[in-house]
Amino acid sequence: MRRRCQPFQANAAYLVDRIGEALGLHYADQFPYRSPMSARSVRVTPLHDRLVASGAAFGEVSGWERPGWFLPEAARARGETAQYRYGWGRQPWFAHAAAEHAAVRTGVGLLDLSTFGKIRVEGRDALDVLQLVCANDVAVAPGRIVYTQWLNRNGGVEADVTVSRLAEHVFLVITPTVSLVRDLAWLKRHIPGDAHCVATDVTSGEACLGVMGPRSRELLAPLLGRSLDNGDFPFGSWREVEIGYATARAHRISFVGELGWEVYMPADMAGHVFDRLIERGRSLGLRLCGTQALENCRLEKAYRHYGHDLSSVDHVLESGLGFAVKPDKPRGRFGDFIGREAVLQRRAEGLHRRLLQFLLADPRPLLYGNEAILRDGKVVGYLTSGGYGHHLGAAVGLGYVPSEPGESDAALLGSSYEVEVACERVAARASLAPLYDPKGERMRV
Repeated sequence: MRRRCQPFQANAAYLVDRIGEALGLHYADQFPYRSPMSARSVRVTPLHDRLVASGAAFGEVSGWERPGWFLPEAARARGETAQYRYGWGRQPWFAHAAAEHAAVRTGVGLLDLSTFGKIRVEGRDALDVLQLVCANDVAVAPGRIVYTQWLNRNGGVEADVTVSRLAEHVFLVITPTVSLVRDLAWLKRHIPGDAHCVATDVTSGEACLGVMGPRSRELLAPLLGRSLDNGDFPFGSWREVEIGYATARAHRISFVGELGWEVYMPADMAGHVFDRLIERGRSLGLRLCGTQALENCRLEKAYRHYGHDLSSVDHVLESGLGFAVKPDKPRGRFGDFIGREAVLQRRAEGLHRRLLQFLLADPRPLLYGNEAILRDGKVVGYLTSGGYGHHLGAAVGLGYVPSEPGESDAALLGSSYEVEVACERVAARASLAPLYDPKGERMRV
């Protein structure tokens, strides 16, 4: 229970307000994106009031209020309100989310990512502890960012994070909003008793703004007063920067698959930084974007999401994340990384299933996850996540498909695939590589 819920969600007053609604909805339609109505506005980011004023429609994730999409000013002027209406088909906000998606793909979007979990790991043994927990090699120079998984003894994925080395003995782990509590618990559990290392949740101390899209460099460079070219600021690195009166960190990384930066700043300076970005962005067509655009962009790029596409029973190699696993990295003070033997064993014996990306041939149906996957007419699995690929032009999803050890990529993809949507079979294109920008060139331009 302590790893699944936020600490305040065990508060008696919170439970009194929430439990009646939870029980009442137990047999109700579980509509996509549905959020509870009770015990809301419990956790808000430093930018909440500004987002409300900008037409945000909020959903709840781990108690946090996060904008799913924004109602344009013209619609608000007509008296429309920014709120979700639930159903299984295209909702009135579908077009707004599509416009935000387009802004990220073709211009520049601004996302409040302050709810990302942030764990500061420090001490003279911090590197050795992280080398024990991380499957990737995090022995990098300060200023670098490493994408990595934390594995269990079976090679299953316990966490999907980035690790930024802030100083010789200081690291920052960024984890999804919903995973913070369980990831912090996993990390603390595996800090050896004699290690000089401490892990601290610093999520509320820093806000984060994602500046994403082909024009993000154009927007940020004048504000930061420094070069953002590849030679000076390569992908997978962070730099200390100044925006207005604020000192911040800019991390060049992206969960949407475009050129972009995550800008981290003290929570008390978030409003100031937000205002500067909005002011500068007016001439560039900057658009505020919500989690619908974030989710659909990551699905087009086939980025995995923990809790849907990844779990403790999903082997890291079968999840398609072998590129982030380094079995041959130097052995640390506390031994080989957790799960190493399971990785080597699965690599030797072959994979029993593969995570594929699917794009429907028909642009009309929608996907939400859990839809059946058919291979050559036979049900073989289900979608772990789904959404609409506005740039690709149809719904897109991810899902595991059984495979024989040694089965070639060509044989796996040579089958005929369908996805069952509302009792109808829809032809789908399957791919191992991301259908959008498969080589990842757009992030590195």
